[in-house]
Amino acid sequence: MRAAEAAGADLRPLYVAAFVAYADRFAIAPLLVAISGDLHESLAAVTAVATLYFFFYAALQPVYGLLSDRVGRVRVMRSALAGMALANAAAAAAPDLEALVAAKAIAAAFAASLLPTSLVYVADRVAFTARQHVIASLLAAGALGTTLATVGAGLLAGYASWRAAFAILAVIALVLALAIGRVPESLSAERRAGPLTQIRRVLSRRWALVVIALALAEGATMLGFITFLAPALQAHGESAALAGLVVAAYGVAIFFGMQLLKRVIGATGAPAAALIATGGVLLLVAYLTAAADQGPLSILVASVLIGLGYCFLHSSLQTWATEVAPEARGTATSLFVTAVFIGAAIATAAVSALADEQRYGLVFLIAAAVTVPVAVVGALARARYGAVS
Repeated sequence: MRAAEAAGADLRPLYVAAFVAYADRFAIAPLLVAISGDLHESLAAVTAVATLYFFFYAALQPVYGLLSDRVGRVRVMRSALAGMALANAAAAAAPDLEALVAAKAIAAAFAASLLPTSLVYVADRVAFTARQHVIASLLAAGALGTTLATVGAGLLAGYASWRAAFAILAVIALVLALAIGRVPESLSAERRAGPLTQIRRVLSRRWALVVIALALAEGATMLGFITFLAPALQAHGESAALAGLVVAAYGVAIFFGMQLLKRVIGATGAPAAALIATGGVLLLVAYLTAAADQGPLSILVASVLIGLGYCFLHSSLQTWATEVAPEARGTATSLFVTAVFIGAAIATAAVSALADEQRYGLVFLIAAAVTVPVAVVGALARARYGAVS
């Protein structure tokens, strides 16, 4: 299928699925302080909502990859959306922190299927040479979810209730569960295989192992540490609403950055290794800026640069992951995303005590230090892959 066809009406529900997946994840950070106050728990304790979300999101990825390679992409997404709706409804009604953590962990377990399965669907339908353009559009839809969820959650936390954010997500997921059935299946019968065969196909590929290892470190720097941008602002006396608006620049930057990325690829044919290196530099500058000062302007600049870095670095690694084991694409892509979110969970857990002590400068210095090997090794490995493939 040509890229233009793939980007048409058939994929619109998948774009909404990406929107919901990102919104569910990025609504959490602006709500942490409000949840802490409402439930009378420390910020370190409430951070478990984000940490366990990342963990369960990551842990279920292999399951969904195996299922999508076995029973089909659309069936997996439809079932997961229904479960996500129920879990978010439970989160909105949670009477205490334990119930909230459990409900959001379950929501994460279901939401885990949406983005990677959408990416696999695109990879099934679009040639590799055109794939990053379509994946960029899919990630741009996720960026809109990031922006609206960050702004909306911050506003709801400041002027209404954090519970409303989860209730809204539950409604959206339920509606999408009904709509996603219109998307035709992309997995052919002859490609279906048992789970052991699928895993063996991935693990036998050296480059698949390299990409998965890179994803682990990238998850820490790309998704783990940004959880603390909004709390850092609030620690300096800013409101949840303002913190949400400032950090929402991350999503805006991703949306426009994806359009820029498509133009750069189309006009210059820039190699993936160069895109990875560019993304790494942007991330490094972002975290050094946030480490130096946690005022609104510095966090705004950091949010924008991290969003742009995401466009260049993450989309390049994500596209690479869809190709390293095409005969078990769902499993390979899910293992990539698993590694990303395990890295994010490790990062948030590792620095949560520093955040509770409001030592955000050190948190962001650690993020900068992690970024350097991700950029250097990622760019060199991708250049090597292009030379031998």
